[in-house]
Amino acid sequence: MSQHTNQYGQPVGQPLPDWHPRPLPQHQIFTGEACRLEPFSVVRHGDLLFEAWSLAKDGRDWTYLTAGPFTGHKAWQDYAAQLEASRDPLHFAVIDLASGQAVGSLSLMRIQPEHGVMEVGHVAFSPRLKQTRMATEAHFLLMRYAFETLGYRRYEWKCDSCNAPSRKAAARLGFRYEGEFRQAIVYKGRSRDTSWFSIIDSEWTQVKKGLQRWLAKDNFTVDGQQREKLEALRDMP
Repeated sequence: MSQHTNQYGQPVGQPLPDWHPRPLPQHQIFTGEACRLEPFSVVRHGDLLFEAWSLAKDGRDWTYLTAGPFTGHKAWQDYAAQLEASRDPLHFAVIDLASGQAVGSLSLMRIQPEHGVMEVGHVAFSPRLKQTRMATEAHFLLMRYAFETLGYRRYEWKCDSCNAPSRKAAARLGFRYEGEFRQAIVYKGRSRDTSWFSIIDSEWTQVKKGLQRWLAKDNFTVDGQQREKLEALRDMP
C-alpha cells in the first residue's frame, strides 16, 4: 500500500474520499459455459446433492468443513434447510449445464459492505464437480459478481492450515497468501489455525484474464483435459 501522511505527519492509508458502502450480495442466477449457480433450494437441490456427495468413497471431503459428513438423509435435509434460510453465508448450488444436475455448493460469507469485503466459503464439491472446468468456473462467476457487479475491494479465502488441497486451490485461483491466525477457532472437537488468502480489486484484472484464458474452450482437449495450467496463463502479459 502506498503511504500517505495526515496533518500531523503520521503515516496513514490511501485516502478514499468517494468511498461508500457496497450493496449486499443477493441470491441470483449466474450462468457460465459449463455450469450455472442458483440460489440454494432444498426442494430443487437437496436430493440431487445428497446423491452426488454419496458418490465419495468416504467422508474425507468434509474433514475441514464445520458440518458433515452426512450418512443419513434426514440429517442432510435438516442441514440443507439451514443453508437455504441463511443470508450470511449466502449459499449457491452449482449446476452442471450438461446434465442439469446439482453437483456441489459454495457461498459468499462474512459479508462487510461497509468495507467492501467478503469471503468465499463452505465450498462443498462432490466427486462430479471436483477438479473440473465447472469447479473453476463456479469460483470465477462469484469473483466477477463481487468485483464487477458489486464493486467490492477485497475477496477472501480462509481454510484450516492443515488443509493442503484448499491452500493449493486458493493459490491456483490467484489468491495471495497472507499468513496464519493461530488457534483461531474450535470445530469438530479440535483447534484450528486458519490460513488467510485474498484477492484485492487492483489484482482482479490480471486474475480475471488468467481465468478467462484457462476456461476458454480451446484450452481443453476433446476429452476435457487442460492444455495449459491456470498459473501459467495468469502470468502471461
